[in-house]
Amino acid sequence: MPKTAPSIPPPATSSASPDPSDPQRPPQSNGGRSGAYLFLDELPEFRRQTLEVLRQPLEDGYVTITRAAGSITFPARAMVVAALNPCPCGYYGDSKRECRCSPRQIENYRQRISGPLLDRIDLHVEVPLVDFRELSSGTSGEKSAAIRSRVMAARRGQLERFKGSSTKTNAAMTPRQVRAWCCLDSESSGYLEHAMETLNFSARAHDRILKVARTLADLEGAEKIGPAHVLEAIQYRSLDRALFA
Repeated sequence: MPKTAPSIPPPATSSASPDPSDPQRPPQSNGGRSGAYLFLDELPEFRRQTLEVLRQPLEDGYVTITRAAGSITFPARAMVVAALNPCPCGYYGDSKRECRCSPRQIENYRQRISGPLLDRIDLHVEVPLVDFRELSSGTSGEKSAAIRSRVMAARRGQLERFKGSSTKTNAAMTPRQVRAWCCLDSESSGYLEHAMETLNFSARAHDRILKVARTLADLEGAEKIGPAHVLEAIQYRSLDRALFA
């Protein structure tokens, strides 16, 4: 596991492939390592063609590069984290500052990221402005050690769940494993069905929601997925929703 995560800014001329003169050079997603982290800042500023190359490694955990000399496949099981503004000016949805962008400008900005790519990102988290009172408050949140303990317990549970298979985490579950380990009660199923119909989630987003809900249940030490876990997982699909009715 790498100790430092590569952070890649949006270059003016980003390329959708590695150096063609070196066909056996691992892609930049993780240098050929498994379990790396990749942070992409200002995601919509990357060329769309470049971003689309991420779809295969996000889905399959590997990337295949084809050149005249032949093809070669590299491991690319990376945790991809990306950041973007809500609109070109950055103030859409801000309670204190007025957004100067038109609906068309906001839609065009968001559409630089394709739906199939968003489908492959498990968590869409909005980070609102933090006001002065919260910044200056002496109140501390949950200790990192406590969070780490809860996460490690969840990971141990996942290793036990998938013992005997190549799967190690909920995120890597196959469709068959999703059906086996992400069973919902009638209330939870009703919430998910309503979200699928009203928010027009894709089939891939459906499975992502179930995987996240299963992980939320694991973090609570719950054996079964409950309604609260499904509702929270649905909230993490914010970029899948239409901005304007």
